[in-house]
Parts: sequence; structure tokens; C-alpha cells
Amino acid sequence: MNPQRAKEIVDSPTMINVMLEGNPIYIQHVNESESTARVFPVDDPEKEKEVSLDSLNEE
Repeated sequence: MNPQRAKEIVDSPTMINVMLEGNPIYIQHVNESESTARVFPVDDPEKEKEVSLDSLNEE
């Protein structure tokens, strides 16, 4: 996923389905300079992690 699209998803007022390794996630923050995003599983907000934007797929 490109950084611009990831930021659009973060700023969107509606939930957009994004997957990480087949699991639905929520993007909390995008770090454009590092091409990473802070994400967590939709069903488990306690499991935040930093991942490469390349590993994210929009459904």
C-alpha cells in the first residue's frame, strides 16, 4: 500500500477494510519517512505493532 492511500484510510470517517496477513486491521498512524504504519487487529486493540506499508492490503 502506498503511503498516501494509507493516510487517506486513516483520515476516512468510514471504516475501510485493510488486511495484514489475512487478518483485518485498523491503521492508527502512518510514518511516511519509514514507509510503516502503526496498526492493531480490529478485534484486539491491545496488540499494536509497527508494520511495513507493503504488508497491508485494502479489501
